[in-house]
Amino acid sequence: MEKYEELLVAIRRVIRAIDLRSKKLSKDVGITGPQLLVLQELKADPGITAKRVSDLVNLSQATVTSILDRLENKQLISRVRSESDRRRIALYLTETGEKTLNDAPRSMEDSFIERFNKLEDWEQSLLLSSVQRVANMMDANELDAAPILNIGEIDPKI
Repeated sequence: MEKYEELLVAIRRVIRAIDLRSKKLSKDVGITGPQLLVLQELKADPGITAKRVSDLVNLSQATVTSILDRLENKQLISRVRSESDRRRIALYLTETGEKTLNDAPRSMEDSFIERFNKLEDWEQSLLLSSVQRVANMMDANELDAAPILNIGEIDPKI
């Protein structure tokens, strides 16, 4: 097998792991990976704004607004308009949102971060630069990216 083929197989395995994780999350607690990220930010910083969430999870404001709409429809979050500045809307978890977050399985990122942090600095830098180069080679540099993605069905023949 050529090296590029081995690399593509490894990339497909990563994509498949993310897909399986996303499906498990959806089945277990009824939310997607990006929705989980948003809920985690609201728990970490109650009253946070949508703009700040967008910055923290590295998604466009439009994408975050869509996620917030879905979470609000599921009654997992509430939006509260500021009394002093009517333009500012603070975001909070509801009791249902808190329960959903507590019921969510441990994230893939947690175990990845744990293992990544055990690597030597040079290994971390090497991995980072290599994966950034792969993203560049796949013309993926400008895509919205959250640490967990819901990518849909994977064709096992690919």
